[in-house]
Amino acid sequence: MELRRVSMPTLAIEGSQERFPVRRILCVGQNYAEHAREMGSDSERNPPFFFAKPANAVVPSGARLTFPPRTSNLHHEVELVLALGRGGTNIAASEAASTLFGWAVGLDLTRRDLQAEAKKSGRPWDMAKGFDCSPPIWTA
Repeated sequence: MELRRVSMPTLAIEGSQERFPVRRILCVGQNYAEHAREMGSDSERNPPFFFAKPANAVVPSGARLTFPPRTSNLHHEVELVLALGRGGTNIAASEAASTLFGWAVGLDLTRRDLQAEAKKSGRPWDMAKGFDCSPPIWTA
């Protein structure tokens, strides 16, 4: 069996011919009170949480979006996308800005009907959040 070499997804960098490699897309859920209440959560009792989208689902600026299959309730949320230039663990809040490479504007696309089914069953949201073209990101 021949293995196919898979390339890492990249995004354009404004003012440069270089491209930014996308390794992981980590997202924060229910990170503001109004949205937490909209989604049926108690923003005073439940802290924000994290979920991931697959890096190979990213859609660069100018690409055509395809409507995902198996949904009749697609929602979007405009998001601030932060690109980390270096990693680390246990980074102090005062040092966090030094890890940033740059920023962009993105969308968090969600199949709300599939998400509601997963919530009812206590299952992960991967099919609702991590489908092809689910994290469009606008760069220069």
